[in-house]
Amino acid sequence: MIGIDGGTIGEAFDKAVARWPDAPFLIEPAASGGPPRIVSYKAAAEAVRGYADTLSAAGYGHGHRIAMLIGNRAEFFLMKLAMNRLGISNVPVNPDYRAGELAYLLDDSRADLALVERERLDLMEAGIAEAGRNPPLALLEEIAAGVPRAAAPPPAEGAPTPATEASLIYTSGTTGRPKGCILSHEAELMYGESYLMIPEPFALREAADRALNPLPLFHVNAGVITFFGMMLSGNAQIIPTRFSASTWWRDIRDTGATIFHYLGVVISVLMAGREAGKTDTGALRWALGAGVEPALHGAFESRFGVPLVECWGMTEMCRVLFVAEEPRMIDTRAIGRPRDGLEVRVADREGRDVPPGTPGEMLLRHSAEKPRKGFFSGYLNKPEATAEAWRDGWFHTGDTVTQDKSGMIFFVDRAKNIIRRAGENIAAAEVENCLFEDKRVAAVACIAAPDKMREEEVLACIVLAEGVEPNEETARALFDHAFQRLAYFKPPGWIRFLDALPVTGTQKVVKHQIFASGEDPRADAFDFRDLKRRA
Repeated sequence: MIGIDGGTIGEAFDKAVARWPDAPFLIEPAASGGPPRIVSYKAAAEAVRGYADTLSAAGYGHGHRIAMLIGNRAEFFLMKLAMNRLGISNVPVNPDYRAGELAYLLDDSRADLALVERERLDLMEAGIAEAGRNPPLALLEEIAAGVPRAAAPPPAEGAPTPATEASLIYTSGTTGRPKGCILSHEAELMYGESYLMIPEPFALREAADRALNPLPLFHVNAGVITFFGMMLSGNAQIIPTRFSASTWWRDIRDTGATIFHYLGVVISVLMAGREAGKTDTGALRWALGAGVEPALHGAFESRFGVPLVECWGMTEMCRVLFVAEEPRMIDTRAIGRPRDGLEVRVADREGRDVPPGTPGEMLLRHSAEKPRKGFFSGYLNKPEATAEAWRDGWFHTGDTVTQDKSGMIFFVDRAKNIIRRAGENIAAAEVENCLFEDKRVAAVACIAAPDKMREEEVLACIVLAEGVEPNEETARALFDHAFQRLAYFKPPGWIRFLDALPVTGTQKVVKHQIFASGEDPRADAFDFRDLKRRA
């Protein structure tokens, strides 16, 4: 393993290349089931140097930001490493964005260059057309011929430092538009370093493990924590295009995966397949993830012989909590204990510690001396939101948990107004704002409704304007309105029409009073879940 020693991403990568030049670094399963594409550390270094030289020759450097619309492929990481070597921040773009969402990201980040793979060029061009700024555009496949000249010189002087911005990752906000979460070189390396803290029998083996992560690379999970965890230990990251139950076990075997990452929905889907069992798991040792249903946890391990290690993290702090020591309490929602460099409190609304077993908000910090070390650097252009998240010197996660007398943390629920659908965080306010643009809507509130396959689904409770018929035709029109403007996973899977919504004296909707206790909010709702598909 290599230590990060207060260095930069470029310095850590150089150490990894020097130590394990011929070891596999990035692996792409073959779409047809043939031999996978394998990029060694040495080959990766050559590609990174080429990309960095091209960007530098065009005037890009320390302090610039590049919006990158590239799907799950090795080039995402090679380009990111090239950017970070020069002190450029990577602004990854969700390929499922609509043009308006992409335009917001380009404007808010003030991207200096838009880099896109050819198959997604139409989306990038549409986003630029709607944006208030017009960054130069470069095609990944043509980058060897150069990129457009930077419009301005690098805003920062000197070489990048551990505090330099490495990524700007947009995460769901609770009041509408996503927030740009600034991650430094130090934070990203510390995120990866937390992977190395997982103890035996699950500890990473130097240059001997291969982790398959099916999550999109614009997420901090696959794009940062797994990536740097593998890099710091000389191991390889396996990059499938996306999660596919039909190719999952084939890819596990063909790539020699020893670890995989999961969300609760992945385990649910794998358990639904009746054919696979222990003979299909190849070289798998264990898996790391979050949100597996306790009722499925033990059943999965018994059927496949692969232990599932539950963890917790978020973009702002992905130095994960994890439960890797016995007893792992797999019939509960245990997510881990505090450790050196990661202090945890459970507090009430007034910030007072609650007794063991009492639900409260999980608050985090590195230590009293350096509370923000290893955390995000702040929300871009939102100093008030950053200060609010860090009030009283602790980061407020917005997640409700309990803690037992041994220190174990148990996940209860999200206090924030976020809907968690198949691993995607959806801000209810963003969907509400989109629906309210339609003149047929007089009032709207979006809530999380249970979904067996996706954990949660968006349910829109809508009060229609006078004279509008509350029928399926109206519901479909409202769904289409949202689907045309939001990423495919965000529109309401269910739409239910109501006569009124409960409000406070200041006319704020009281969501927990919309339905009576025990009432199924999906009753009498129009179901559009099957229409929520990628283009």
